[in-house]
Amino acid sequence: MKKEKRNKEKKQLIKVLKGFLFPVIILVLWELSGIFGLVSDILLPRPSTIFASFIDLVLTGNLLGHLEISLYRAMLGFLLGGVLGLFLGLLVGFNNNVEQTLDPTLQMVRTIPHLAVIPLFILWFGFGEMSKILLIAKGAFFPLYVNTFLGIRGVDSKLYAVAKVLQFNKWKQITLLILPAALPNILLGIRLSLGAAWLGLVAAELMGSSEGIGYLIMDARQFSQTSIVFVGIIIFAAFGKVSDSFVRFFERRLLKWQDNFKG
Repeated sequence: MKKEKRNKEKKQLIKVLKGFLFPVIILVLWELSGIFGLVSDILLPRPSTIFASFIDLVLTGNLLGHLEISLYRAMLGFLLGGVLGLFLGLLVGFNNNVEQTLDPTLQMVRTIPHLAVIPLFILWFGFGEMSKILLIAKGAFFPLYVNTFLGIRGVDSKLYAVAKVLQFNKWKQITLLILPAALPNILLGIRLSLGAAWLGLVAAELMGSSEGIGYLIMDARQFSQTSIVFVGIIIFAAFGKVSDSFVRFFERRLLKWQDNFKG
């Protein structure tokens, strides 16, 4: 038993190390190209310079304040858009009449780019928090809506025959059959919604913000502080990865019953 546990831990460690291998190679080559003067420090500062800027921002307290604001906006926008997307996805998925009424309009709105609605959001809600959070919510809404809808409509019709044999009522069909079968799509929708929320956050903070990581990037660009621009970009990437890994953790727990191709 102990041997199996050690082997499992070893495999997990190897898996983690493999994930770090490619980024480490890129960072080493990047650092060496800067040391030997192959790339300008102004255009592409070395990883060590970027790290030094990160430490400086942390020590001065500037970074944590901006990060706190950005996290607040991203999470609030994701919750608002995600909950609404999940609710409407379930509603449209379970009811044909609602689908015929709402889905055509929602699919049309889905194709409108973020940049196209920014002027409207500024006119309607100003430059305050409301316009930023709603822009993030717009991005987070559609991935969860579409995947929830597709997950429900993608349930194998053979399972309904099994439900009839077991004499399931409508409630049992929904809770024991449809929702568990649609869960992989719903969890995928949550992952995509989180990614869209981070993208929406960038767009939101670039439209007249005075705080947040997006503002930090814009401010650094104006003064040609490229290393600080990279700090902001890496923070967005890191938190995007952390949020995605968080959902994947629950995905592995909730979808243990799936027998998928492992590659």
